[in-house]
Amino acid sequence: MHLQKRTRNKDGRKYDYWELVESYRTARGPRRRSVAYLGAVGPGERLGVKLAAEDQVGSVQGCLFDECEPEWVEVDTKRVRVERPRSFGGAWLGLEMTNMLGLPEFLQDVMLRGLEDIPWWAMSLVLVLCRLCDPSSELRIAEHVYERSALQELLGVPVEKVNDDRLYRSLDKLLVHKPELERYLADRLGELFGLEYDLLLYDVTSTYFEGECAKNAQALRGYSRDHRGDCKQVTIALVVSRCGMPLGYEVFDGNRHDSTTVEEIVEMIESRYGRADRIWVMDRGMTSEENIAYLREGGRRYILGTPKSELKRFERQLVEGNWTDIREGLEVKLYPSADGEETFILCRSARRREKENAMHERFERRIEEGLAKMQETCEKKRYKPTIIAQRIGRLFEKNSRAAGLFKVDVQTDHNGAAKLVWSKVDAWRDWATLSEGCYILRSNVNDWSAEELWKAYIQLTEAESAFRIHKGDLSLRPIWHQRKERVQAHILVCFLAYVLWKTLARLCSASGLGDEPRKVLDEIAQIQVVDVVLPTKSGIEIRRRCVARPTKHQAILLQHLRLTLPTHLKVVEM
Repeated sequence: MHLQKRTRNKDGRKYDYWELVESYRTARGPRRRSVAYLGAVGPGERLGVKLAAEDQVGSVQGCLFDECEPEWVEVDTKRVRVERPRSFGGAWLGLEMTNMLGLPEFLQDVMLRGLEDIPWWAMSLVLVLCRLCDPSSELRIAEHVYERSALQELLGVPVEKVNDDRLYRSLDKLLVHKPELERYLADRLGELFGLEYDLLLYDVTSTYFEGECAKNAQALRGYSRDHRGDCKQVTIALVVSRCGMPLGYEVFDGNRHDSTTVEEIVEMIESRYGRADRIWVMDRGMTSEENIAYLREGGRRYILGTPKSELKRFERQLVEGNWTDIREGLEVKLYPSADGEETFILCRSARRREKENAMHERFERRIEEGLAKMQETCEKKRYKPTIIAQRIGRLFEKNSRAAGLFKVDVQTDHNGAAKLVWSKVDAWRDWATLSEGCYILRSNVNDWSAEELWKAYIQLTEAESAFRIHKGDLSLRPIWHQRKERVQAHILVCFLAYVLWKTLARLCSASGLGDEPRKVLDEIAQIQVVDVVLPTKSGIEIRRRCVARPTKHQAILLQHLRLTLPTHLKVVEM
């Protein structure tokens, strides 16, 4: 086995490159075949090898590229080795998407370089790409993740320059450009994928902290979507397009009620993107008479979920027929409001009815068993009525969906002990049976059909999916930062990683790969880059950074995505 230089002409220019070549015997005599492509050897590569060789005592590597360089060099196959395997595919794919979006150039324009060793825009990309490929804390990135990835070659940031302090400071530098980033990405994504922002989906979630966050005024206890009422949290409000592409977000106090965020978010979007004929889609948590009045006064159109309690107003309509099937297992009715400015959309889902019925039965059974047990306890032991009342309250709280079915009376016997008497309310059961699977929407979009209104509303699942990806695939939670600004910067990094996630999802969808960005990312992330060390018979060592050849499956994915994997890497100089 040996190294051989080859030459080819392209566009009137001569190019030299090296291959690892193996000799073998055939019936027609000895032949040679290429084992590995080691890349071009131009003036820059020659100089680089010579300079590297001069730094090593006793090295003669540079002589390979003298003016009288040989056409081939024999390699000592017993000493060929591979060193420093590093993850490559995920970081490279993420960087390809940032280049599609023009994100590096944008960051360079807004994060002007000063006297720092490493530009802040490059450190920001380190944070975003690591969040996409291997979500980790800044400390873990500095101590483990970065040195095991090819980001050092792709971005040109040396391993020794990446530490937790520099990463923390890059968070501070990035945060100040949040509004500009959101506006730029919305425009760029719109151009790249032909997106329209005529329908905006708005939803709210919360995420919790580890630690007390004593100096963060936004870190407060409130309604936890993560079921971590024991932890402080912040509330995150997110606006996305109908396909889930994000336009912007805001971070609110952890105890902020959903409905109180609407006016602030709408005005933020309108100040950033201007007033336009948009349709706002929100769930029932945002619906209040104050918000409806605010949207109406501004001439804004909306499709809103409505609290379940509003169904009682339409009890007669639920009983009547004239339902319209818009898909299997789903029926709707339209009813104009008394003033004619709104339309109410009654919806009845067979799947939801089945789910709610099973839930009611389960909670009913739990309450019935609990009451029977308490009744038995009261007969055996003497308890104060106040103690039994407290137990009943806790039982109903845990099974609130069926609490209205039971009428409970805690009486006192002649000895002053508690006596429990209970029964079931038939009227509650009748209403529950009638309303199971039903929900109601309201809208001032009066020129759409029932099907169009319903389909627009259920696109809220895109906003819900965005939160699941943030919390799951991108590890938004728990938040370990304590300072308000660092918390907000952490959320911004997750937001930018989500933009790359959705970009990959769009590329996958457009190329026939479905909507499985996680599977595609995980598969391509398995591609590694290694240092191939080739000792020659003359004592010279050749070192090349080579990208592993993709598997058949990986090659198919890359082909569908129209991406070309590099065969070797050059270090990018900052």
